[in-house]
Amino acid sequence: MALPLSQLPVEMIREIRERKWLAYLMFLVVSFTILGLGFVWPYKYKSEVVIFVDDSNIIQPLMKGSAVTTEVSDTTTAAQEMLMTRKVLMSAAKDAEIFGDSGEASANVLEKRIGALRSGLFVQRRGGNYFSIGYESTSQAEAFRVAQKLAQLFIAESSERKRTESRSAYEFIDNQVKSYEHQIAEVEQRLQVFLSGNVDGTEGEANARMANLRGQLELAQLEREQLLTKSQSLTQQLNEISPKLRREKSADEFSDRIAALEEQLDSLRLRYLDTYPDIVILREQIAELKRQQARAAADGSGTQIITDGVDNPLYQELRASLAKTRTEVQTIDTRINSLKRLMGEQEARMERIQENKAEYAELTRDMQVNRQIYDDLLKRRERARVSMHLDVEGQGLNYRINEAAQYPSSPSGPKFSMFAMAGLVLGILAPFGSVAGFLQVDPRVRAKDQLEDEVGLPVLLEIPKVRTPFEKRRDRRLTSLVVFCSLITVVVYIVIGVARGVGYF
Repeated sequence: MALPLSQLPVEMIREIRERKWLAYLMFLVVSFTILGLGFVWPYKYKSEVVIFVDDSNIIQPLMKGSAVTTEVSDTTTAAQEMLMTRKVLMSAAKDAEIFGDSGEASANVLEKRIGALRSGLFVQRRGGNYFSIGYESTSQAEAFRVAQKLAQLFIAESSERKRTESRSAYEFIDNQVKSYEHQIAEVEQRLQVFLSGNVDGTEGEANARMANLRGQLELAQLEREQLLTKSQSLTQQLNEISPKLRREKSADEFSDRIAALEEQLDSLRLRYLDTYPDIVILREQIAELKRQQARAAADGSGTQIITDGVDNPLYQELRASLAKTRTEVQTIDTRINSLKRLMGEQEARMERIQENKAEYAELTRDMQVNRQIYDDLLKRRERARVSMHLDVEGQGLNYRINEAAQYPSSPSGPKFSMFAMAGLVLGILAPFGSVAGFLQVDPRVRAKDQLEDEVGLPVLLEIPKVRTPFEKRRDRRLTSLVVFCSLITVVVYIVIGVARGVGYF
């Protein structure tokens, strides 16, 4: 039956009074066990270095847009991952100042050291641009030296990684620039070969040439129609005019007429060939006049007035104009045929240009795209070059030790004084706690409330325990002895704790 809480303090005191030595023994065992645990507890000592991330120096605004400084998105995580790498831990494990090795350590020893370094290493955020790198160890000197060494290795490794990263970026972009230079040279060579093998020109030039030829053809056709109309008009006029004129003249007039025509013939020969129509007509007229003169001389009527038919000058002029017009028609026909032939050649040229247009467009497109990428890569390469120099000279993202490692004077976990106080308090509370637990599981009836509440039976009378005077005297002596032993134990406990605290053992 569960004991009511109101009766619990009374019953606890009664049980402890009845079992004084057992309570004392429990106090002794619990307190000195915890005190002994304080002696053997592996105390851990921490030492840490505070690092400042300098990402806003004067170089950054000056080089904005011209260079890219290395950035770290999560400094704490990046530092943790970097320090956990085998390269960094191996450097710390081989440090003679930390572990005091005069020679090379064995592989097993190095592996144990690396495991210990990984278990004791910690990185903590401090707020803002600050974070700390620390090490926890059972040795004060080891914690101090390892924390110091890890901070140095982190700064050195970070600087090396930044330089390597910027150098790799520059080399990559430089290789890309050289690759695109080679591609552009190849495309230029292909374009040069294409243009040298295709001399037809561009589509715009061909269209302009075709439009020019078409315009000349139209003008020639219009001119031909005009000449044909003129030829028809001259033919019609010739049909309406008589080629001969009837007039009377004397035989002596033939010489004057022939002389005049010969003078006109000489004047035309100075400007035209003998095949010119007017020259041919004049020669025929002169020949006819000479025949008439000969006949008149034969008849003896040189001074006689005769009537004869002569060529009509208008008729001759119209005939000459008609011959000239027909010659011009033939000339314009030849010109039209030549223009049509040229247009046919130009159409064939247009077909070749259209066939080569796709290849030319592909070559020019490749040239433009490669040129744009090449120009952009040139700018990026120069920015990468400046960024690389910034990282090499330490002007980018820098890590500075804001607070050096301190030699730990006290452990970071529970101290011996805490074990001593906890042992004394728990030793005193242990008997009471044990009795309280025992009373809750004890099936015996210790109070009338248990019967009334649990069984429902009324209790008419409760008989108290009666002790004799002898039992009372014996109990007082026993109590005094237990109290004295307890005081001696507490004094010894305090002396041991103080001696351990001041370093006597």
